[in-house]
Amino acid sequence: MHGKYFLYIAIFLTVALLLPSFASNVDAFQIPERLEYELSYSGITAGRAVQEVKQVENETHIVSTAKSADWLRFFFPVDDRIESFLTPGSPPLYIGSPRLYQERKHEGKTITNREARFDFQKMEVTTIDHRNKSEKQQAITKRTYDNISSFYYFRTIPLQVGTSYFIDIFDCKRIWNTEVKVLRREELVLPLGRFKTIVIHPLLKSEGIFARTGDMFIWLTDDDRRIPVQMKSKVIVGSITATLTGGSYWPIGK
Repeated sequence: MHGKYFLYIAIFLTVALLLPSFASNVDAFQIPERLEYELSYSGITAGRAVQEVKQVENETHIVSTAKSADWLRFFFPVDDRIESFLTPGSPPLYIGSPRLYQERKHEGKTITNREARFDFQKMEVTTIDHRNKSEKQQAITKRTYDNISSFYYFRTIPLQVGTSYFIDIFDCKRIWNTEVKVLRREELVLPLGRFKTIVIHPLLKSEGIFARTGDMFIWLTDDDRRIPVQMKSKVIVGSITATLTGGSYWPIGK
């Protein structure tokens, strides 16, 4: 396998679980919730990832972790932990607003340790890069979310096939107005069972990751929970897939 495909897999391990999913209201997901995924490249297991949300005092705490499989660690080790803390919400944003976003990533020889502190009174975000010892302030919008909290915000809004939805996502560099297309309904057969799903297509701009490596598609259960049971990114040769394998969540209708 060409070395650049190890990089594609590492990228997918890092961000695959930071993508938006959708539902009709905030009761669509339980707190606490844990979603466990197997990540594969053209049928070969490449790693595992976990998405968790829990309540810590009066805040919502979201944690996403990703680790490469043993064989991939030899070529391109990945060990990432990304967190988001959200303040209590009120209508219409029940999920709340991001207060603190942190990412600690180890991908090959690259190590990242940075955070974003949101201030919605001043309408600005402060980004701190702990490795480069740098700090900067930028303006934000009223509906700015970080990569990981956008996932849960989109689980609180309506969803219609044939419609596009937009959200401002801050990635510690700049704000991206991100479009997500709702494509179709589709029945999907996975190791966990048969699912009626809705397929969405995020048009990601952040870092140019998937614009360069291929299209991203997400299969969500076609019910109020909108649990992402599968995510797939096409690359030049083959595809990278994340498949739900377990966790702790509301039972999924099959």
